[in-house]
Amino acid sequence: MATEQPTVGGEEQTKYESRLRNGSSLMALAGVAFIGYGIVFLVLNFVGSGFELGVSTLDGMTKADLSPTVAYYISHLHVATAAFIISTGIAVTALSWYGVRQRLTWAWATAVVAAVVGLALALPMHYTADAFAHNWLTHLGPIYLATIVFVIGVVLAYQGLQAS
Repeated sequence: MATEQPTVGGEEQTKYESRLRNGSSLMALAGVAFIGYGIVFLVLNFVGSGFELGVSTLDGMTKADLSPTVAYYISHLHVATAAFIISTGIAVTALSWYGVRQRLTWAWATAVVAAVVGLALALPMHYTADAFAHNWLTHLGPIYLATIVFVIGVVLAYQGLQAS
């Protein structure tokens, strides 16, 4: 006895494939943007102000005004943070480009979880106090832009994954 299962028609299948391709590409592009943000973060540590993107001083103090031990500790944390931003970007890019495009739902879910955990842990701290001044546009603008691109990609790819 044969069972009939609904299938998606040619035109509708093309729509799903287009959404999957465009969504996974946007997710991967956002991953590349995360990598770029992490690289800028890393470079500024060594050749910039010594602080994060959009932060030039801490209450008027430059890195040179700080105790060498405190300055080194801040540098240590910036390098570690940049490493995790870059590695998350690499994971999101690879999962999106190679896994999501192959219709692997686990790759889509893993890319989403990796990005969401990083952002959910890092972003709230920016709204807890004004302990130091930073330029909101240059400090958070790039990561918010990458996040918007990522979310659009996530939604499109999810729609594309729904094709039978």
